[in-house]
Amino acid sequence: MDRSPLVVGLAGVFAGMTVLLVVLAAVFRDVVVLLVAVPFAGATYLFWQHASGRLRERIREQAAAASRAREADDRGGFGAGPRFGDARTRTGRQARAGERTRGGQRIDPNAPSGPSREEAYATLGLDPGADEASVREAYRERVKDTHPDRGGDEERFKEVTAAYERLTD
Repeated sequence: MDRSPLVVGLAGVFAGMTVLLVVLAAVFRDVVVLLVAVPFAGATYLFWQHASGRLRERIREQAAAASRAREADDRGGFGAGPRFGDARTRTGRQARAGERTRGGQRIDPNAPSGPSREEAYATLGLDPGADEASVREAYRERVKDTHPDRGGDEERFKEVTAAYERLTD
């Protein structure tokens, strides 16, 4: 339990106000006063749930249930999400040959994945056999020109990134 004195005090004050308003509504037979008591009762309930730690637990349970539902969607559960053509792993990166995708499909190790090394060097504007520092520098320069956030073409950006990944594997 996380009984903060401030939150418990606020719950007590709002509970007292709720009781007072309900008694006044009963004595004077006034529905308006009873309607004013309803928000106070709701606030009392929320303060007490927070003070007892139940609110935090309920939020965690709902977040865990939503996470489980998302995972089921990613696996292609009933009525949900992508089932085919998603070649990404659980970490969100592109799946490589021999690995499994989110859907559990295995990537064919013999299938060409991305550009060849020669194509990758050409995409980055490098001579074949350039060292890793040159590859990294050329990639950074090309990304500045092709990144979609800087007004570049998204497909070209993906090509540059694929070329860099091929050369740094």
